[in-house]
Amino acid sequence: MKTSDFYYELPEELIAQDPLEDRSSSRLMCLDRNTGEVSEERFSDIAGHMEDGDVLVINDTKVIPARLIGVKADTGAKVEILLLRRLSDLEWETLVKPGRKCREGTFVEFGHPDEDGICPLTAQIMEVREEGLRRVRFMFEGVFEEVLSKLGEMPLPPYIHHRLEDRDRYNTVYAKNEGSAAAPTAGLHFTEKLLSEIRDKGVKVVPVTLHVGLGTFRPVKAEEITEHHMHSEFYTISAEAADTINAAKSAGHRVICVGTTSVRTVETAADENGVIHAGSGWTDIFIYPGYRFKMADAIVTNFHLPESTLLMLVSAFAGRENVLRAYRTAVEKRFRFYSFGDAMLIE
Repeated sequence: MKTSDFYYELPEELIAQDPLEDRSSSRLMCLDRNTGEVSEERFSDIAGHMEDGDVLVINDTKVIPARLIGVKADTGAKVEILLLRRLSDLEWETLVKPGRKCREGTFVEFGHPDEDGICPLTAQIMEVREEGLRRVRFMFEGVFEEVLSKLGEMPLPPYIHHRLEDRDRYNTVYAKNEGSAAAPTAGLHFTEKLLSEIRDKGVKVVPVTLHVGLGTFRPVKAEEITEHHMHSEFYTISAEAADTINAAKSAGHRVICVGTTSVRTVETAADENGVIHAGSGWTDIFIYPGYRFKMADAIVTNFHLPESTLLMLVSAFAGRENVLRAYRTAVEKRFRFYSFGDAMLIE
């Protein structure tokens, strides 16, 4: 199957640039994966699709201000570093732009220097890794998270050109565990009020964690999708979460996953018998058509980029033709696309 099989035309004006004032007021396209039929509702009505005993799996990762913009210490040239995953107290795996000018040993400085000429944060490129990644060591005074909070920016996707005034709007209301370089955007639609309505129906809201990194948003450049390699991302599922999900499954209830990251997490942790196991680890699972789902029964998701691994995942769940037909309908009806856009429920 070719990457081009997942292409669709999208007018640029349909790419949402700003979050809605009310998170839950976005439009919701409902897709029946068996028939391909679609209907439209408001996201605030999504609780009507859930029943007593169902489990709603959410990803409680929290996006950090992982985008750092500084200058090379020797030339003053602008350099951007995106933090992807922490390797130790001082070292991170990163993406660096422009990478070709940041060889091993390069120093990059961030923030304004003090009276002694010392910047609050300095990075040294320690190692050039595969796929253009860099291992970077940071030098600073105090607590790294506090320094990052002052100097870093939220790593918004390149298709969002507007400045985000409120950092919290690129995190879910249930974001808890810091470590993501991008938001699990399907969860951005939920409010505390809506989650309370869902719980009141007898639905168990179960958090898992997957720190979103390069694996989720890296473009597919291979012509054949099977040649694409997913970068690994760290996940955690607690014993309580595993027990709740397994109990619901064994009782015949549905597991409804919020976002592709939640899907990838539970599918990674599930064995061939459909039993999910608690634990932590790294996953590079790549889900595309032909994959047999072991855990997810329904998916809440956003509208994804053409030829992306995210579009391939939902196509595996609902059928490529069904999904692309639904996307064409969304374009015709002027739905808002991507991170701050409208939502889709596939069941």
